[in-house]
Amino acid sequence: MKLKITPLNIASAAFLVLAVYTFIKGATVTGSKTIHLGTAMGLIFLLFAFVVSFMDIMLRNFFPQTKKLWLIEISFITLATVIFLLVK
Repeated sequence: MKLKITPLNIASAAFLVLAVYTFIKGATVTGSKTIHLGTAMGLIFLLFAFVVSFMDIMLRNFFPQTKKLWLIEISFITLATVIFLLVK
């Protein structure tokens, strides 16, 4: 089995690191002393990691060439970032 490193693999690893970090350190709302969202944010990051890894598997099946796969996945990440920033 050939291991392919792709941008969505890197993104899912980053989401897993963020999930573990928020489980350990926790997350709070800025300016509030009572709201603690460590577990909820950790679960959200785990969900994001699962969705991103699922997208990576789907795109690997559609684009077997590594160069094309990198181009499509970087385009997907860029499009998702632009849409997130426009909505925000």
